[in-house]
Formats: sequence, structure tokens, C-alpha cells
Amino acid sequence: MTDAQAPAKTGTNPLAPAPEGARTAADVVTPELVAQLTKGVVGSGRTANHTPFTGEKLADLPESTPADVEQAFQAARRAQAVWEQTPVRQRAAVLLRFHDLILERQAEVLDLIQLETGKARLHAHEEVQAVAVAARHYGRKAPSYLRPKHHAGAMPTLTRVTELRHPRGVVGQIAPWNYPLELSVGDALPAFAAGNAVVMKPDTETCLTALWARDLLIEAGLPADVFQVVIGDGPVVGPEIVKHADYVSFTGSTRTGREVAQGAAARLVGVSLELGGKNAMLVLEDADIEKAAAGAVRACFSSAGQLCISIERLYVHESIADAFLERFAARTRAMRLGRSLAYGADMGSLVGERQLETVTRHVDEAVAKGATLVAGGVARPDIGPYFFEPTILDGVTEPMAVCTEETFGPVVSVYRFGTEDEAIEQANATAYGLNSSVWTKNGSRGRAVAARLRTGTVNVNEGYAPAYGSVQSPMGGMKDSGLGRRHGSEGILKYTEAQTVAQQRLLPMAPSLGMDDEKYAAFMSRSLRLMKALRFK
Repeated sequence: MTDAQAPAKTGTNPLAPAPEGARTAADVVTPELVAQLTKGVVGSGRTANHTPFTGEKLADLPESTPADVEQAFQAARRAQAVWEQTPVRQRAAVLLRFHDLILERQAEVLDLIQLETGKARLHAHEEVQAVAVAARHYGRKAPSYLRPKHHAGAMPTLTRVTELRHPRGVVGQIAPWNYPLELSVGDALPAFAAGNAVVMKPDTETCLTALWARDLLIEAGLPADVFQVVIGDGPVVGPEIVKHADYVSFTGSTRTGREVAQGAAARLVGVSLELGGKNAMLVLEDADIEKAAAGAVRACFSSAGQLCISIERLYVHESIADAFLERFAARTRAMRLGRSLAYGADMGSLVGERQLETVTRHVDEAVAKGATLVAGGVARPDIGPYFFEPTILDGVTEPMAVCTEETFGPVVSVYRFGTEDEAIEQANATAYGLNSSVWTKNGSRGRAVAARLRTGTVNVNEGYAPAYGSVQSPMGGMKDSGLGRRHGSEGILKYTEAQTVAQQRLLPMAPSLGMDDEKYAAFMSRSLRLMKALRFK
């Protein structure tokens, strides 16, 4: 059934039919494109991926075995030894060329992102924005982040200390399906700038996007063997990545993240993990209700809620709750669902059967146990096999699964609070700590509330984009939402080993100039007191 034939339900209006001659999956994912993108993939088996829009197969793909993964790491190590010797400004220049190329050729990757994830085109464009910003940032800042730094030595003037940064070697990256451009190549860019090679395992269902980005990076000047891609089932290929990598970067579920961390710890290699979230939005009594309602639509339903930092819990002050909910529900019911490779849809599809099952289970169980369905709540197979209407639930309580478990879909639960302290306590009452949002007309109040929320990022008067897009600042999770940070100095220094080089000059760090042990100890004690008095650090 076409978009035009799909009936409207619960006020949700699917998009008008795509214009005559519009691109189809077959137009975009041609055999020639697949051959071009997969020529660098090490794989002796065969697998395939599919589009959520219709469920049809997109491409046949090479599938990597454990032996293939080992081969990819061997090639990456050889290439990394040469890449490491390339001056950092030349490495950074690759990122700046990539920045220009991705903006020039964004239409190509927007089609791939949509076909592989089921997103609306505007939500796919968020990935292009994020990757371009990261490429620009590390293309400009990598030389200063990585340059040798001089520090005060143990003995002023006599000890010269330099901090050096060396690449870790080959970074193993396990990327998720939900943001196949940003959470694949976006995380790899600082690793390349730091002089590392990368062996990446993208999700099979969204690997064409990552492979397209690899192809573009090679066009921008990255040596091909520095960026290896392996494709296969997570339980097969994932442990092999952890087994061979010098550092592991993982984005995905908290459960799998724990397994990755345990594997890395057994080998004493570093790891960064961005994991799950049950993110909260607080609407204070002085918030602009119209702006908050519009912001809640973006915060809750972007990428059909399949965003680690999207909002799933909405806390509204009791004095404005009814007015806010009325406006939020009206905006939600007016959203347009669609699957065209064009701008215009407000929301796309879930990625597959597993996500649809989770969303359906959470909503149906909540309603069965007494929650009120304010908007949405039904699947839309008339548009596509995995479409589900944006959904608002009221009256959610424990032990409903949607209350505490991450849904990772277009579902938000609304709760009322009386005091600011109560709202903060409820927002923090979760094992997760990834992102949160505060809405108020008083900026200083918003920042004060933000400082009390136990999440790695907090946005005031927006849902997630300002904090994530501010790439000079670190982004990551507290508690069960992960370890480490992307963006800023932490986002590139994590891919390096710090080395301290201390040169002692003129006098040794030992008795000298005729001093015996006792006189040397007394001299050092006086020196330490003097350095404190002179405010040496």
C-alpha cells in the first residue's frame, strides 16, 4: 500500500505519495555501488541487509569470519605504522577535505541512511551535520590537542618535562545501527587524526552507510588499509574485535557494553562505552508551554525515538501539566509518517522486528496495567512493516516495563511533580545517566537545575542537540550509561597513550656537591617548603 492509500489513525497523517520518478531502493543501491563499497571488506562468507521501509533486501554483502577479522587487524597494523609517521597536520587535512566532500555529496548518504534505518530525511541530516562538525573540529584542533606539552619538573630549572601523545595502534570499533554515519565514522575521525588505524564492525543492517563514509575518507586522502571494515553477527565478530584491538570503542546496549568491558579488561586495553539511557525532560512551572511542547516532539520522536539521548520520561509541573499535555498531544497527533527519500516526513520507521516488538510490548503492558494512552499507541503496517505511531502515555507507574526499561522507540511517559526538588529526585532515580533536558524561562535557574542532574549532558530549553553539537565539550554517560567521552580533548586523547619524558640537568636527584644523605634530605625538605611558599604547582 502506498503512502497515499494509508489511512490516518489517531490523528496521524501519512505523507502524500512520492512524486513520479522518485528514487527507489533499487535506484540507490545498485550492484555497481555495492561492489565499489565492499571491495575493501575482508569476508569469506555471504550475508545481506534490508530496508525497514519495506523489509526488502538491499544488498548481498561479504561476511567476515574470525580469521577474516585477524587478517584485517594485520593489514591495519602494517598501515598504521606508516600512518603514524605522517605529520599530524597532514592527517588533520584529510578530515577537512572529508568535511567538504560529505557536504557536497550529502544526497548520496542521506538516501543510504534512510534506506538502512528507516529515518525521516531531516533526522538523517542530523548525522551529516554531526559528522561535518566533528571533521571540522578535529581537522582544526587535532594539532593543538596532540602537540608536546611542557610541564614543571620535580626540581625547577633542573628538570625539564615533556608530555608526548602516541597513538594506541589499531582501534577496534563496534558501531550500532541507529546512527550509522555519526556513530561509525564520526567516532573514527579523531582516532585517525591521532595516528591510529581502525578496524570497524558496523551493524550488518546499516553497513552500507559506514562503507560509503570509508570510501569518501579514502577519496579525501586516508590510506585505504588504515580503515578496515568487517561485517558479521555481533556475537561472532564483536569478541574478535575486542581480542585484537589496542583500544575498543563501543556504542550500544548496557548489557553488551559490560561484556565488551570485561573482554577489554582481561587484556588490559582501554575502552570507551556509550550505552543505554532513560532520559528525562523537566518542564518547570515558568516554562514557555508552546516552545516546550514543540521541543518535546523533537526530543522524544526524532529518529522514531531510536536515539540514545532521546527523551523517554517527561516530568511536568502540576500547575501547567494539563495545558502542556494538550499542546504536546496535538502536535504529536499531527505528525506525518512517511518513507519517501525526500524531506517532508516528521517521523520514519522503526529499524526492525525486534524494536517493534519491544515498543508494542511496553505500550500494551502499560495500558493493560492502567496507563492512559494520550496519543498514538498502534503499529502502522499500512505504511511499512515496522512503523509505529508516536505515542504518549500518562499514568505510568512501576512495575510497568516502560517506567524503567529503555524502550528505544517513539514512546514517552508523562509524570507530574510539585516541587523542583521532587522533579530532580525523580529524574535521577534511574540506573542510567546519559542525557537530560530542562525547560524554563529563567536561564540561570535552568543551569542550576542542570548541575543537579546526574547525566553526562544536560540541555536547557532543547532536548539533545545543543550539548551533542557542541563538539569542543565532552559527551558521554554516567552510571550505567557508559564510560569515557566523545568530543573535545577527551574524544581524541582517549585514542592516545601519554608518555612523560623528564630530562635532569646539571645536578642529579641524589646527594651531590659533597652532601651526605642527611644533608641532602634536609636540603630537599627546605626546597619543598620554599616551593610551596613560592606557589609552585
